[in-house]
Amino acid sequence: MIEFDARAYDRPESQTASPLVKLDGLKTYYPIRKGLLGRVRGHVKAVDDVSLDIREGETLGLVGESGCGKSTIGRTILRLEESTGGQIVYKGENITRYSTSKMRPLRTEMQMIFQDPFSSLNPWMRVKDILKEPMLAHGKATASTADAEVDRLLDAVGIPRSYKDRYVHEFSGGQRQRIGIARALSLNPKFIVCDEPVSALDVSIQAQVLNLLKALQKELGLTYLFIAHGLGAVKYISTRIAVMYLGKVVEIGTKEQIFRNPKHPYTQILLNAYPVPNPHLRGREKMVVQGDVPSPTAPPSGCRFHTRCPFAQERCRQEEPPLTADSLGDGHAAACHFTL
Repeated sequence: MIEFDARAYDRPESQTASPLVKLDGLKTYYPIRKGLLGRVRGHVKAVDDVSLDIREGETLGLVGESGCGKSTIGRTILRLEESTGGQIVYKGENITRYSTSKMRPLRTEMQMIFQDPFSSLNPWMRVKDILKEPMLAHGKATASTADAEVDRLLDAVGIPRSYKDRYVHEFSGGQRQRIGIARALSLNPKFIVCDEPVSALDVSIQAQVLNLLKALQKELGLTYLFIAHGLGAVKYISTRIAVMYLGKVVEIGTKEQIFRNPKHPYTQILLNAYPVPNPHLRGREKMVVQGDVPSPTAPPSGCRFHTRCPFAQERCRQEEPPLTADSLGDGHAAACHFTL
């Protein structure tokens, strides 16, 4: 049963909080099959040797271009996709190869908010049935208590209780996403992957959904992995930000570090694409990205960004830079031989 007030507290954004989720060298490859026999001719390296900590109570923003592997990381953490290598550690336990039966109890603690709130909700079910289904399947409610739990969930996300008998097509995009959030909360999770939850919404509705996510996090002590393209949403909701490029994390730090002092050229390019509401800065010099994103089936040698980087040197073409923290010891790290 869901107790929306029982765990209410204001968690400080501590740099020393223990990791709830830890990724160690995570790899997720998809085989490329060709011919009549379907033989494997190569792999799409969607996630390639990623190590991350997601601390309890924080929001880790994950940004990058389309196809860089952001959503694959989220789906792999939840075991919706099987990893090729590395480890996924949740609450100190290695769950990388947990069986379906062993993962079942963890499903209640790890949930996902999907990008498209229409396709992720069953159009043939009423809202109350969408919210009841996971609670009944996992024993979090009974037939006699499920209706009360549905009312509590709708109250939490700002949907009138009188709407629970409606179908998904009767709601706006923002309302659908609120229903998706309510479904994610129905099992009282501790960790939620937010897979671009506002990218399909109007700007004004985005703000409402982001405020709702922040309020729920404060009230319930949730931990988020927030995946997005838009840096504005990531800056608003995140505690720390990780920047991905072609399957790898190239920079990670607090949102202040990323926005005020980016160290990787790719991060600087992303920030240049972020609109600044200041007419006096319209003519500022911008770093321009060159060329197209290489294929994840055959990533470049050395630094994967060197084919598009304006500062690339011979070392970048030969030697892959590690994700190295700076000498200040503040957790700001970048995978670049010549940090900005």
